[in-house]
Amino acid sequence: MDRRRFLRSLAATGAAAGTTALAGCAGVLGDDTTVLDPPEQTRGDPVHPIHGEEMPAFTVPDPLTGDDISVADYEGERAVLWTSFYTNCPDGVCPALILRLRRVQEVAAEEGYGDEAALLAQTFDPERDTAPVLREYANQRGVDLDAGNWHFLRPESYEAGVELMDDNFGLKIQKTNGEQYANLEYAFPHYGLILLANKQGIVERAYPRGPATETERIVDDFRRVVTA
Repeated sequence: MDRRRFLRSLAATGAAAGTTALAGCAGVLGDDTTVLDPPEQTRGDPVHPIHGEEMPAFTVPDPLTGDDISVADYEGERAVLWTSFYTNCPDGVCPALILRLRRVQEVAAEEGYGDEAALLAQTFDPERDTAPVLREYANQRGVDLDAGNWHFLRPESYEAGVELMDDNFGLKIQKTNGEQYANLEYAFPHYGLILLANKQGIVERAYPRGPATETERIVDDFRRVVTA
């Protein structure tokens, strides 16, 4: 049994024993595990981490700082907002994801909790998303790289990125023909997932339709998690 199914089985066992119903509790692993209540509805049986589960533990290089970024290092100190993207995205999905993380970064700076935030944008196209490309992309998207809370994560190879996305998030990454787009040799299918984890490394929210999720909703959820 994998980690996600194990955690869900714990939640089911608790419910069978007469614990508080899921819709009204603070989290599936205990009353003090999460800040946000469970979402009112979860579609199907998601393969990605959901409310009350552990944020996947992984380490990925940040080519702009030269550091290896480990999600586990933030536990007890920062809430994490994570998404995946690639800079050659031809249809606006990835820019919409980056916009939502950038807006959280802006509000965190304005309201004084920037040091309690970690904004992680992971590329699944390391062959093209080199350090210079990512730096220019940050400039184009208004990302503040000097704030110390934003990291572009770049797996060491395409194969490593495929494995990381599958093992940790249940998402299959595969190149598709990019000829339908101008000047693109290949493209990728879009998942649009954003994950919010609290300082204890527990997922508070999964936004599977990140680009369609209201930006200020994500901002408000992050604020509540950090300032609770």
